[in-house]
Amino acid sequence: MERAAGDLSPGSAGRRPGPAFRSGATARAQGAKARERDFMSVIDSVRKSLVPVHPEGYIFIAGFAIVAFVLHWLSPTLGWIGFIATAWCVYFFRDPPRVTPLREGLVVSPADGVICSIGFFLPPAELGLGAEPMQRVSVFMSVFDCHVNRAPITGRIARIAYRPGLFVNADLDKASEDNERNGLVIDAPQGRFGVVQIAGLVARRIVCFAQEGETLGVGDRFGLIRFGSRVDVYMPTHAKPTVAIGSRAIAGETVLADLTTSTPALSFKAG
Repeated sequence: MERAAGDLSPGSAGRRPGPAFRSGATARAQGAKARERDFMSVIDSVRKSLVPVHPEGYIFIAGFAIVAFVLHWLSPTLGWIGFIATAWCVYFFRDPPRVTPLREGLVVSPADGVICSIGFFLPPAELGLGAEPMQRVSVFMSVFDCHVNRAPITGRIARIAYRPGLFVNADLDKASEDNERNGLVIDAPQGRFGVVQIAGLVARRIVCFAQEGETLGVGDRFGLIRFGSRVDVYMPTHAKPTVAIGSRAIAGETVLADLTTSTPALSFKAG
């Protein structure tokens, strides 16, 4: 007697599976591939959301982590506080990539934070920029901002000058005069610029990676200030600010001023 296709009765071993069996196996394989694609998509999203940590932070992160484990050994509650503090330390030393505008005549922000001062001020005497007021834009960095500093314009570092001082709140105007600071003079085709890293109430260490005679490109990393601080940018008098007090700035991306003489000054509104 002949057997129908797909008959699984004794003696049918070795025959090809029927259409129903094959379609079920194909569906399971397709489902497995879809789940694999979804999993890899999640992994890719997580990887893209993570940002690099600057090497200056490694020793601090390690110290926070060791203290957290010791606290956890003493008390789980204290341990969780330590782990949260360690996570904050990792967040503080983040060093995300930035997309810098390259049009000639633009001055970009050297720091993440809030614009706290705009106007004409005398530059620090140690920079040797003269005794006439220059256009200045100041960026205040809280302990939650990224603290990696970037060059506001392309040019050659003509001078680096460090001055010890106090540690008053960096959001105050007198911080530019009284606080510990490190200044760079950058010679650019558009003129001479001063970039001053200022220690704050919490900050106790200014780090400068650059050296005199080095040429920086706009947006290049040149320094870091630990745990709350401020950066002042001194520009030629014809620079037109493109931000307002209270604006948020992103280092290497936000345009602070435009040196193009034909560009009209901007006005702002809050709300």
